[in-house]
Amino acid sequence: MAIGERIRFIRNLRGMTLKMLGKSVGFEDNTADVRMAQYEKGTRTPKADLTAKIAETLEVAPEALAVPNIENYVGVMHTLFALEDLYGFRIDKLDGEVCIRLDRENGTEYLTMLEMFNDWQSNAEKYRSDEITKEEYDNWRYNYPRDTINKKKSRLRKKRTE
Repeated sequence: MAIGERIRFIRNLRGMTLKMLGKSVGFEDNTADVRMAQYEKGTRTPKADLTAKIAETLEVAPEALAVPNIENYVGVMHTLFALEDLYGFRIDKLDGEVCIRLDRENGTEYLTMLEMFNDWQSNAEKYRSDEITKEEYDNWRYNYPRDTINKKKSRLRKKRTE
């Protein structure tokens, strides 16, 4: 999914019009919707500073907008291959089912990814068990890691004051 498609997806999720988003990031009233439509259609690509403004307006992390090419199965496979190379993801079988796992031999990379996966699994489980809503789960995902880091800092401050 390209950046424009992510912008459109999250804009719609937030219930915003093209014009509302365009004006919020600083475009003039008479061109705001046209400019945003260009980004969403992929005829223009926003620079980093504009991407940051769009993300802030949509209340997501900028990284939530910059997703690798997952528009087709081959793109997904190459994304997974890159994750294998960069972060030690491994394809395996567990109880007869294909799964993706982390390679323990990857040291620091393994520990970092394990912590992130544990955060993801914990929030996904909260959603599946109705402890949090789909909207809360999506907000956690689209703002990752900001919300996770803030919660950890809050827990550390609380422990220090106890």
